[in-house]
Amino acid sequence: MIEPLTSRPFGAMPDGRPVTEYTLDNGHGLRLSAINLGGIVTALHVPDRQGRSANVVLGLPSLDDYLKPHPHFGTIVGRYANRIAAGRFTLDGTAHQLGLNDGVNTLHGGATGFGKRYWEIVPVPHELALELRYTSADGEEGYPGEVQLTVRYTLSATANTWRIDYRAITDRPTVLNLSHHDYFNLAGSGSVMDHVLTLPASRYCPVDATLIPLGLGEVAGTPFDFRTPTRIGERIREGHEQLLRAHGYDHNWVLDRSGTGLAFAARLAHDASGRVMDVHTTEPGVQFYSGNFLDGNLLGSAGASLRQGDGLCLETQHFPDAPNQPAFASTVLRPGEVFTSTTEHRFGIG
Repeated sequence: MIEPLTSRPFGAMPDGRPVTEYTLDNGHGLRLSAINLGGIVTALHVPDRQGRSANVVLGLPSLDDYLKPHPHFGTIVGRYANRIAAGRFTLDGTAHQLGLNDGVNTLHGGATGFGKRYWEIVPVPHELALELRYTSADGEEGYPGEVQLTVRYTLSATANTWRIDYRAITDRPTVLNLSHHDYFNLAGSGSVMDHVLTLPASRYCPVDATLIPLGLGEVAGTPFDFRTPTRIGERIREGHEQLLRAHGYDHNWVLDRSGTGLAFAARLAHDASGRVMDVHTTEPGVQFYSGNFLDGNLLGSAGASLRQGDGLCLETQHFPDAPNQPAFASTVLRPGEVFTSTTEHRFGIG
């Protein structure tokens, strides 16, 4: 009999706090494992068209590996997902300087963002779900306000869907942009260049040399047009200036959506296995990152070195550098307001 929730010791933090790996299993081939450090999803098993399960996210072998520098494998990202130019923004007339951890910019909340913090994990009674809790202190990484966060991972009992629900409140005005940084590979190994991607977005954010948005641009007539299903490797080596700047794809797409509920954000398909992942979100954008900076220096959980293109990210989010770009939707959170966001990963067979 399949146990819907199991757990096992996963080591200890440098200060001695125990880390546990919790595993949710919906009994239909979908199985998710997560740990206290960063809310990291260490594995996500999904069946193929033959019913054979494979781990479709990149991970590392041990807690010691996750405690060392790594490119955000499976983490919750915040306080501000993506980049803030020069690590600086002004809110209500007050300038705030953040730590710089991406050249001249701040990336994913700073050197010790949410992906490196210890999250309390509590199984949710009567649901196939885990609730993760963390309180970000006022001034943490330079951000104003104490922010209380909960993130819930839920597996559907009837369909192969992984749902992420984010909730946050603050005691001072702050900026907040939360996302999840999973590297997907629907084959379970090898390159994702043969995966086929669809993004319902007619605009994207071109970037400068430090990958800060330069406003909005049209995807039509460029390698950034994924409105029809397109193999990822088909145009990634074209000499387009934006591809050269990012060493591939590392851009925010503006979803063609209306309303505030869940909307279609992406479809990723792998023909050989038959696996398909549809992403739905309440967010206005999605960052497609093609794993450009995986350089073979890290060994994955399966023991193989992780190289460029071995995984890709589809990070649902508000836009990069929005605190400095008034034309972008606001990411300001104020006392008395409740931040909520939801993203679903719906797995099936194509």
